[in-house]
Amino acid sequence: MTRLSVNINKIATLRNARGGNLPDVEKAAVDIQGFGAEGITVHPRPDERHIRYADVRLLRPLVTTEFNIEGNPIPSFVDLVLEVVPEQVTLVPDAHDAITSNAGWNTLKHKDFLTDICRRFREKGIRTSIFIDPDPDMAEGAAACGADRVELYTADYAAEYVLDPDVAVARYLETAKAARSCGLGVNAGHDLNLDNLGFFIRTIPWTAEVSIGHALISDALYLGLEQTIRAYLGEIRKK
Repeated sequence: MTRLSVNINKIATLRNARGGNLPDVEKAAVDIQGFGAEGITVHPRPDERHIRYADVRLLRPLVTTEFNIEGNPIPSFVDLVLEVVPEQVTLVPDAHDAITSNAGWNTLKHKDFLTDICRRFREKGIRTSIFIDPDPDMAEGAAACGADRVELYTADYAAEYVLDPDVAVARYLETAKAARSCGLGVNAGHDLNLDNLGFFIRTIPWTAEVSIGHALISDALYLGLEQTIRAYLGEIRKK
């Protein structure tokens, strides 16, 4: 069964826009789990424009499902993850000034670096996922680096889905098969929403986890947070 991990960065963005503690990021994480989500994802960036390093520390004891911390493994990020010890860390090669993640790792070019990072997290018992583009070679490269999973960067899938779902998902299916053949788990995230999520899961039913933030929080403005989470879980579990 695919797990839903809710990325709460956008809740922190709203809080930071005004100052103070409204909305309350910690309460949101607790409520989201109570509404049925099976994980909480955060992506702290160096400029702390949304989730802050301090938030990560405060959230750790409150996340009773699965805590997934994603980000570029710069030294301060690595230290934070090793301190907090989440269930999963997702390595994302985003620049410090990136608006949002926009590409996966070249796991062949950066093999030595990623191998060392994976080793450090594995020694702490932290499952490591590497964010990759839909390319079987990158999945095989992630396995060679010692990763436990890959997260497929699904922006292209979302963009192409409206034109032809079968074409949109083809490279992802090929990459997911390559990952599975290497013994890797498969996660997915970026621009997944209520329209395209179900088709992706039905095509790649061994997807272990989807991480969804922007679309889900946007939908919650209209549907409410609890109803939105139920809707996403419904898409995941639809046969």
